[in-house]
Amino acid sequence: MLTINDIPIEDTFAEAFPMTAARLIVTAANEQWVQTAGQVATGYATSVIGCDAEAGVEKVLTAAETPDGRPGVSLLFFGFSRDALQKAVVNRVGQCILTCATTACYNGMPVVKDKTIRVGGNLRFFGDGYQSSKKLDGRRFWRLPVMDGEFLCEDLFGTTKGVAGGNFLIVGANQSLALAAAEAAGSAMRRVPGIIMPFPGGIVRSGSKVGSRYKKLRASTNDAYCPTLRGLVMSALPEGAGAVYEIVIDGIDLAAVEEATRVGVRAACRPGVLGITAGNYGGKLGPHHLHLHKLLG
Repeated sequence: MLTINDIPIEDTFAEAFPMTAARLIVTAANEQWVQTAGQVATGYATSVIGCDAEAGVEKVLTAAETPDGRPGVSLLFFGFSRDALQKAVVNRVGQCILTCATTACYNGMPVVKDKTIRVGGNLRFFGDGYQSSKKLDGRRFWRLPVMDGEFLCEDLFGTTKGVAGGNFLIVGANQSLALAAAEAAGSAMRRVPGIIMPFPGGIVRSGSKVGSRYKKLRASTNDAYCPTLRGLVMSALPEGAGAVYEIVIDGIDLAAVEEATRVGVRAACRPGVLGITAGNYGGKLGPHHLHLHKLLG
C-alpha cells in the first residue's frame, strides 16, 4: 500500500475526458472590479452535467502581465465542443464582463486557423452601429461604446483540447478535518498553471455517480461515500470516516491535470485524513486515466 505521511493512497484511478478550452484575460481599472468580473463570469459553471460550461479563475495577474497594463485575471472555460464553448463564452462575456465597470477582455491562447471562437465579433452588435474595430499586430479588437467609455474585446479567441474531470477524494475523520485538508489541497493546486477547480471554492461536497433510480437524472449522490448512508448501501468508507470532500480538476492538457493531482494529494495528506481515493466509472467515461500510485509513487 502506498502511503504519504502514513495516509493510505488507494490503488485506483481518476477518469478524465477531453473538452475544448479557452483562456480569457480580463482587466479592469482596479483589483476590486477585476475580481468581481472574474467571479461573476465564472459563476454557475461547475459541471457540464447542468451548466453551459465549466469555468474558473486560473490566475490573478499583475499589471505587468496584462495586455493593457491594468490589474487582471486569467479565466479558463471548458465545453464539450467548440460551438458549445463559443455560445457559453459569448453569453458570459456579454452578460458579466461587458456589463462590469471598466473591464476589457483579451484572448489568452494562440490563435490557430479553424480552432477559434468569435467573441468580440459577436458582441459588436451591442454597439448598435457605433462599434468600431482596429487591428494591432494582426489581432482584431472591437470597441463598443458604453456609458463609462468603451468596452474593448478581442475578436477571435484561441482554443485547445483540454482535459476535464480529473479528481481525487479526501476521506476524513470528521467534517472540519476533511475540509481543512481539502482547503490545503486547493491552496497548493492554485499555484499550478493551466488548471482550474470549477466547483465552489475548488471543493465538492456532493460527489456524484452516473445514473439514478429516477430515470430523468443523469447523475445522483455518490452514496458509497455518504457517511449517513453507512449501513444502508455498499459503503466505501473506512471505519471512523465522518466526511469526504472531492477535488475536481480541469486543465489545458493532461500534464497540467497530473501535476495538480500530485500537488493536491500531497498537500491533503495531513492529520485527520484517513485515506485518499479517486472516482472512476470502470474506464468507460473518458480515455484519460490518472492512476494515483503511478502519479505519486
